[in-house]
Amino acid sequence: MPRYLLILPLFAALAACQSQNPYSNTSLPIPPAPAQATNPGLDPGSYPAAPLDYGQYRSWNWTDGTGFGGPLQDAVSEALDQRGLRPARTNAPADLHVSAHLSSEQRTRQTTDYYGGGYYGGWGDPWYGGASYPVTRTYVVTVSVVRIALFDARSNQQVWSGSAEYDNGDNRSDQARALREAARKAMDGYPPG
Repeated sequence: MPRYLLILPLFAALAACQSQNPYSNTSLPIPPAPAQATNPGLDPGSYPAAPLDYGQYRSWNWTDGTGFGGPLQDAVSEALDQRGLRPARTNAPADLHVSAHLSSEQRTRQTTDYYGGGYYGGWGDPWYGGASYPVTRTYVVTVSVVRIALFDARSNQQVWSGSAEYDNGDNRSDQARALREAARKAMDGYPPG
């Protein structure tokens, strides 16, 4: 193939670069500054909200006002008491409304066992040491989950929530103990920070 046939497309591309540029170098004027730019004050939306003072919360009552009774209410009341939160007096307003729920959920668990690798014979025996292999089993268990939410009594905004799960015990005393421990764990993060 002659060389001039290879160079010919190169010259055509170079000639195309010599044509007039369709873009002009003009620009529009800068628009005027917005009205808030003339005020040097702070923009409240540009900063995060002030941290919440959890020390203001000292008393609580249930969200529905009556409670629901039973072991969950007792466990949550005990966990709140451990955090310094006391039930509101009968005719006094509470600082917090408390919501607590208990649900059953399924979790997938795995366990791995290693088989083989036994020591047969003595040193130098080809079976000494051997290879081991893992066997992984997957199974599903049902756990109970305690969810606790705290709401500011004045604004009704949620200010904190926590949850913990526990395995159901074999008898009632094991279940009650596990429920109390789960309620305590759910409240471990209160107050945050």
